[in-house]
Amino acid sequence: MKVDTVIVGAGTSGLSALREVRRYTDDFLLVNEGGWGTTCAAVGCMPSKALIEAANAFHRRHAFEEFGIRGADGLQADTPAVLARVRKMRDDFVKGPESMPEKLGQRAVSGRARLIGPGRLEVDGRTIEARAIILAPGSSPIVPPDWAAFGDRILTTDSLFERRDLPQRIAVIGMGAVGVEIAQALARLGHTVAGFDAAETLAGIESEEILAVFRAAIKIDLALHLGAEAELKEAGKGLRVTGAAGAFDADIVLAAMGRRPNIAHLGLETLGVPLDQDGMPEIDPETLRIGDLPVFLAGDANNHRPLLHEAADEGHIAGRMAAPDAKHDGLCRRTGLSIVFSAPQVAHVGPPLSELRERDIATGSMDFSRQARARMAQTAEGLLRIHADRGTGRLVGAEICGPAAEHLAHLLALAVERRMTVADVLAMPFYHPVLEEGVRTALRDLARNVAGGGGSDLSDCEAIGHEALD
Repeated sequence: MKVDTVIVGAGTSGLSALREVRRYTDDFLLVNEGGWGTTCAAVGCMPSKALIEAANAFHRRHAFEEFGIRGADGLQADTPAVLARVRKMRDDFVKGPESMPEKLGQRAVSGRARLIGPGRLEVDGRTIEARAIILAPGSSPIVPPDWAAFGDRILTTDSLFERRDLPQRIAVIGMGAVGVEIAQALARLGHTVAGFDAAETLAGIESEEILAVFRAAIKIDLALHLGAEAELKEAGKGLRVTGAAGAFDADIVLAAMGRRPNIAHLGLETLGVPLDQDGMPEIDPETLRIGDLPVFLAGDANNHRPLLHEAADEGHIAGRMAAPDAKHDGLCRRTGLSIVFSAPQVAHVGPPLSELRERDIATGSMDFSRQARARMAQTAEGLLRIHADRGTGRLVGAEICGPAAEHLAHLLALAVERRMTVADVLAMPFYHPVLEEGVRTALRDLARNVAGGGGSDLSDCEAIGHEALD
């Protein structure tokens, strides 16, 4: 069988690529193994955020006394009801992706695809030739092989939300963004939770200042065991998890150690290009092209920026670059943006801090514990740090641990994307009282140490066209 384009994977990246491919051809196949719901909608960002919203709503009762609201002691969290709502919302989110086989008919193929050459692949024994191939097979949770002996006492985010109820004692191994989010949410719903990680950091935070503030906040909700590999062994009907700060007896363990690209059985070795020790080829980040072949690797499968908005962008790029008349200089990537939906929230804008340290940058800070609007809302904890090029005053990045970080980060990402300077952002209006005033505080702190940062926040008046007045 011959077709113009084959897309492997019907997740976020694959569906984004499909939209672009359909602009230039109807001669395509969308091949997908397993369920047709995207990772984000089915087991990732959407159900996890539904869980977090329930946990934060219940946790809010601790602030009621300060607001003058009585009777919070009578509130209870019903975990089965919380999980039922999560599944109900999840089922609604996945309706679109799940409808693709019906919408596409014979152009949607359920099965495992494997490359057998640069322009050829096999799907369950059926050979398909294509002018262009877009690979977007996604990723799978990492679980050590020897943990299989513990059976259903080991959960991942792929299985967590299928549970009708959860036991009291839960260990979360892996304190990256997902692990921190789920661990805190479960703790706030009343479960006894301990978090383990071989690293000393949390949620991928690089800044020591931000990490110190965030660690203090997270330790209020759960015990932390950071800095040593977690070891598991049988303990009655449960599992004993031993880490850096002792042991914890858990009824179940959530493995949150990241996700592995689904490339092991993809046949990348048949393309005739060098592969690294993990079996990954070199990929142009602006075209997603593998070598000089009409083969593209997009989304979580290339492990470049495993986030939904990045996966959607990569599908868009791969779909555009796969067109027969495509320009091959690629598309510019957006400013880096990541958000952890913990409390306080954590966000990062721009390049990693390790890269910024190599440049001549200045930093402005703001402490949320003194921010007026945050104090009114009983969310006054956290730290904001904004970075700019010292010589030009242009914003290059930011790190946030604080309330509404998801919104402040988008404001700062826009400023970085548009190459705005400290003075440019300070010229915008800031209403009172809002959390965004904290951004202004950090920018004013930053303005003292960058070129062109001084003077009035207001712009000079333009001529109004009346000679006598001008």
